[in-house]
Amino acid sequence: MAKISLKFADIAAAAVFAALSAALLFIGGPQAVTGASKETAEVLSVDNAPMQRLGMLYQGSQSLSVKITSGEKRGQIFRAENNLRAQMDLDKVFKPGDTIIVAIPKGADAKTSVLNAQDFYRGASAAILVGLFALLLAAFAGWTGIKALLSFVFSALFIWKIVVPMCLSGANAILVCFVSVAILTFAIIFLVAGPTKKAVAAFSGAMLGVGASCLMAIVFSEIFHINGAVMPFSQALLYSGREFLNLSDLFVGGIFLSSSGAVMDLAMDVAAGQDEVRAHSPQISRRALVLSGWRIGRSVVGTMTTTLLLAYSGGYLTLMMAFSAEGVSAIDFISNPYVAAELVKTIIGSFGLVLVAPFTAIVGGFVFAGKGK
Repeated sequence: MAKISLKFADIAAAAVFAALSAALLFIGGPQAVTGASKETAEVLSVDNAPMQRLGMLYQGSQSLSVKITSGEKRGQIFRAENNLRAQMDLDKVFKPGDTIIVAIPKGADAKTSVLNAQDFYRGASAAILVGLFALLLAAFAGWTGIKALLSFVFSALFIWKIVVPMCLSGANAILVCFVSVAILTFAIIFLVAGPTKKAVAAFSGAMLGVGASCLMAIVFSEIFHINGAVMPFSQALLYSGREFLNLSDLFVGGIFLSSSGAVMDLAMDVAAGQDEVRAHSPQISRRALVLSGWRIGRSVVGTMTTTLLLAYSGGYLTLMMAFSAEGVSAIDFISNPYVAAELVKTIIGSFGLVLVAPFTAIVGGFVFAGKGK
């Protein structure tokens, strides 16, 4: 009877989060500020005469003939311009047969209007990639994989529909990110592990680790004099009419938001290990169970902290190469604001990982332990 009840609760939890994910599709989210609609189009022909090549860069524009493939203007042929700024990270060069995104102003006419060609359309490729990942996860992990996929979708929608709009509105980013991490951690852990003692121990340990990371991020971002402007596109936000945003709070919130997944993973590892120990030794004492969780955490925490280091440093590989090519000294390298920001993110995230193991072990000792001898 207990197994049937647990299985029913498991399915019910998955159904609830599936409904919440569906609801998130229709609420909140960033709103477009322009009157133009974004549609897909096929490039029919290209005129590269106005485009000039400057070494590795392009300047000028491309004149395109495009056929709209979505929306109210579907099937109509427009002229479009692709403006090039001599910026390799932003410029793109189209050719016939490409599927692109164009901005169509209200009242645009195919005879007189010239559309703005914005970027390649990557929606179909993204759908294929996500679909392959979903199939692999479901095939390998079965029902647990389906629940993990559901938690992945819920997390992505929650960040895009709730966290981003609230931060854009000027709400306290630290509080928004902390509450969001708590909600996502609760949802993911209890969805994957079900309403079990293992989930309770993992959630409690993870939130204690996140709380410690939050406090340390606030303190050390101030000590390192990091104002948050080092984050990509942060200054563009201010220049777009959002001078009220606190970039320092956004930086701090981003630290424990980005490391919360690894913290959650480690908490679940320790809690799952203690659950197994308790299952094979029902009369184990609380102290022995805490020590078991402690030893499990020691085995995992080393590789997890290195995971954070590799994840962050991989994203800034070209930055490190640029400093190395210029022969910058170690002191100048560490003192650079971009490097200092990554150092704070990596070390603070690693602090949270190291602390979550003993936190989870202690909580698990009280959650799992029997009467002992």
